[in-house]
Amino acid sequence: MMSNLFSVFDPVSGVFGVSLNWLSVFIGLMVLPLIYWFVPGRMNSLWGGVLVGLHKEFKVLLGPNSSVGSTLIFLSLFSYILFNNFYGLFPYIFTCSSHLVMTLALSLPLWLSFMLYGWINHAEHMFAHLVPQGTPGVLMPFMVCIETVSNLIRPGTLAVRLMANMVAGHLLMTLLGGTGSSLGVLMVNFLIIVQIALLVLESAVSIIQSYVFAVLSTLYSSEVT
Repeated sequence: MMSNLFSVFDPVSGVFGVSLNWLSVFIGLMVLPLIYWFVPGRMNSLWGGVLVGLHKEFKVLLGPNSSVGSTLIFLSLFSYILFNNFYGLFPYIFTCSSHLVMTLALSLPLWLSFMLYGWINHAEHMFAHLVPQGTPGVLMPFMVCIETVSNLIRPGTLAVRLMANMVAGHLLMTLLGGTGSSLGVLMVNFLIIVQIALLVLESAVSIIQSYVFAVLSTLYSSEVT
């Protein structure tokens, strides 16, 4: 039962034995019409406003010492995760953001680059982060251990948070949808209403999780400068 339940996250789609599941990672380039890039419209204005607002917020989080254009990587990360989360809500589209290999591939390189940059260029600043200000001398060794462990698990927590939130909603919708064939007419109508509400909730979760992933990445970056 459990293997059948989780198989919805790994559908088999391919041509001549070649798996095409992960092509959904690039589906944004195929779905968005070319006219979107040439003719300004409401979608452009709305999306431009969102990006400008996020740029201002990320700039504040990065601090005054951040270089020009440093927010672009986090805006791109937010957009990429948001599009992939939304595409996973459509039927017969592989939900790549619900797989740990995908989310870890996003968080681990970012974290490694932050750590390498921080320890190479600001080693003293990185050592100072291991002991919070005002820590008693007796607790300093323990705080170093705690801060080191919390720093090492950051890429894992980023990846698991995004994956778990996407998996949870999809599983709930799959469980409820699988009971539809055994229900009466009245309960089926109620089930449809519940499924629509869950779909709206999953849409909100898609936005929130992409925002959380980008904001946490920005905060981790701000600590190494």
